[in-house]
Amino acid sequence: MFWSILREWSWAGGAGVLALLLAACARPGPAAAGVPKTVDDWFAIRVGDRTVQMQLAITEPERDHGLMGRKDLGPDQGMLFVFAAPMPLNFWMRNTPLPLDIGYFSPAGELKEIYPMYPYDETTVGSRDRHLLFALEMRQGWFAANGVRPGARLDLAAVKAALQARGAAPADYRLP
Repeated sequence: MFWSILREWSWAGGAGVLALLLAACARPGPAAAGVPKTVDDWFAIRVGDRTVQMQLAITEPERDHGLMGRKDLGPDQGMLFVFAAPMPLNFWMRNTPLPLDIGYFSPAGELKEIYPMYPYDETTVGSRDRHLLFALEMRQGWFAANGVRPGARLDLAAVKAALQARGAAPADYRLP
């Protein structure tokens, strides 16, 4: 009797393990696919003729933290700061060990200004333009090395798609 109980338990246990393995290997369903991306995720977005892998900082805490503490950034990686309303922009490099360039963009996605920023420098790097909606931080020298100059355009359709993937409403960021 003991052996027949053990055999039934082993079969049931084996079936349970098989079911768990199959569930683990299954493709994610709609619920998993609908999980919003985070500030840690990367999005391919064009700036001028170049495609950049960007992380999006869209909330105040994300924008406040930015690239602080980041010790490495790939050659075509950066962080796009997206604001809810056009304004003059000011950035600094508190707790940021990487030398960066920052590009300021208009609501239409036009690159207006580029400035160098230096590790740990808490001097504010302010914009001259008072009507900006985006800022892109890249490794220092990236804009010049890639021929991305004022007048280049940010791919707003890709920014809109990235905002949607983040679970944000593009209209909240002035993108229809």
